[in-house]
Amino acid sequence: MSDSAESRIHDPRGPVHSGLGDQINLIFEAFGKDRQGRNPRRLAEDQLLWLWQRFVYPSGFGEARHMLAETSTVLLDGASGSGRTSAARVLLHELRRDVGSFHELLPGEEGESLLDPDLVGDEDRLLLDLVAADESRWAEVLEELPSFRKTVVDHRAHLVVVLPSRRTDRLPVELDRHRVEIYRPRGMEVLLRHLRQDGLQQADRAHSAPAVSDFLDTPRPMREIAEFASLIVRAQAAAPAEDSFIDWCEIARAAMADRGPQVAKHVAAMTGGPQRALLLTTAMLHGAHSDAIHSATTLLLHAVDHPKDDRPLLEHADLAMRLEEVSAGLTQHGAVRFKELEYDTAVRTHFWDHRPDLREHLGTWVGRTVELTDPALSPDDRHHVVQHLSDQYLRTGRCEELATLAEQWTAVPTTARRLRSAAQALERGLLDERHGRSFRDKIYDWSRNSRLGEPLAQVLVEVCAEVIAVQHPDQALVRLHHLARRERRTTRARDALCRLMQEDHRLRRRMLHRLVKSPTSWSADIDLFLKTSDPAALTHLGGRAHSLLGETIVRDQLIAGWGMVFGQLPLSAWEKHVRHWLHTAGSDEHHTDPLLDILVSGAAGRGEVFGALYATARRAELTAPGGRKHGSALTDLLLRKISTAQGIPQQSPRHTSEETTS
Repeated sequence: MSDSAESRIHDPRGPVHSGLGDQINLIFEAFGKDRQGRNPRRLAEDQLLWLWQRFVYPSGFGEARHMLAETSTVLLDGASGSGRTSAARVLLHELRRDVGSFHELLPGEEGESLLDPDLVGDEDRLLLDLVAADESRWAEVLEELPSFRKTVVDHRAHLVVVLPSRRTDRLPVELDRHRVEIYRPRGMEVLLRHLRQDGLQQADRAHSAPAVSDFLDTPRPMREIAEFASLIVRAQAAAPAEDSFIDWCEIARAAMADRGPQVAKHVAAMTGGPQRALLLTTAMLHGAHSDAIHSATTLLLHAVDHPKDDRPLLEHADLAMRLEEVSAGLTQHGAVRFKELEYDTAVRTHFWDHRPDLREHLGTWVGRTVELTDPALSPDDRHHVVQHLSDQYLRTGRCEELATLAEQWTAVPTTARRLRSAAQALERGLLDERHGRSFRDKIYDWSRNSRLGEPLAQVLVEVCAEVIAVQHPDQALVRLHHLARRERRTTRARDALCRLMQEDHRLRRRMLHRLVKSPTSWSADIDLFLKTSDPAALTHLGGRAHSLLGETIVRDQLIAGWGMVFGQLPLSAWEKHVRHWLHTAGSDEHHTDPLLDILVSGAAGRGEVFGALYATARRAELTAPGGRKHGSALTDLLLRKISTAQGIPQQSPRHTSEETTS
């Protein structure tokens, strides 16, 4: 089964920019709806819900469900096209809880293991898709999986592994007992489920439709059946009222046939460049208003340096006649569409495959076309033309060229529309099943480039935070960290990192680890530590058995981080953060001691830091939660801990009103 969820990028609205230069903010939208307030975790759950609604339970699914519930791990096996990956996602969706999140395990970066224990959070749902894994990757997983399983169990998490399509070695006995084979569900059931979920009330008539029988006579991958269902729904939406369900199925079946020879003959019969330009423009902007088609066709002719038609204007053929020549027509609302379903796809494929000399010009043309003003070209039209061009690059494996084109669209001087187009092109690459990893790798390389242009950096922040983070939050975190280290005039990447960690304890823990594992000269890391070590987030349970502050490894990371702060920043830079820690310690009795202990340990025995901590605590008494008396008691406790750290006999200080206000 396929998952059609996607993100969308719309109008330039957003945060205030107080630095120099222009700012163009990008706001993402998911599933074609306003995504305001919906974080990547929520979007991932929505994608799983979409899949679950269209899923047909295959033979073997019940056994897999039982295995996962009993042992926290299941290894899914099955023939290619049986829907194993979809089954894995549905298994994990059924286990959704308020605590934990769904995410996919990916090859490690920066020396990290594929099965790094730090990837597992409390009650997480983990997918390890090894369908395309080679022998070396499979051998690595086999070696690490037993110990990784223990981590999964310790965190009350669940792991589904989709086994490689080709593997020579048998599974070890301790893993083979977790293996469950999934068998392909009946094609008709899958088709009917998709049709019903898409609101087609006559779906049951598929049993008697010859085109459906012809299509399902050949065993097909689940994604092809989903595509066929989508075409039936589209055929119904575009067909005349008198057409029947049988007609819609025939139209959909024809749309799945190879139209390459038909388009080739059509193009060969055309007498001039303007006709071919109109044909290609209609295919690239299919469904756009006729005014937009006319303007974009003119732009295309200009992009390829086609000679201008010097005939008097009234001697030119009108648009209706020209559209008829390219087998297109106008709807009642003025939109231009081909008369045959999916003919636009065949035209795009023909020009891309058979006119390679046009490819570079198409990139230039799309960059100019998205600048056409409303109402001729709508935001959806801009989205579609970028998507159609991107799909041709991806279909033919030209990932690097598509990434380069996106980079060109961000080159100064640029515009909000070009930046949105660049982001959409990268998003399309990231969501592609075959090439998503290539685009994540490219964005990783970009994120580590200190000379990265600010417009491109802005686009990368958005696609990391809103696209990569949905399925691969750990990789989003790594890329945003590199971008945050290198940004100068804005804090977009830092702010995106904070939002990413807001509701995910595991990501906050991983960020702390990155910041303190090997101290660097990046000044941004100190600021990121202060943001990551928000005591309210560290002490919040969030439905879990214990807070982050209750973990020994996190306390050690915090001590190391505060050591960096006290060693590299003046009092004026960290005082407000310490005051926040003290106020949290004063209002949360359960965490008072560990919060103070971390600050004292972070001072690492430095007398001047101890003095500054004590003075800060005295000043913080004035605004302490619970009043000044409560704050004074906290200061006394801090002093006792400092004295113990220094080996000084403990005694309670006597405060005077003058001292307290000094």
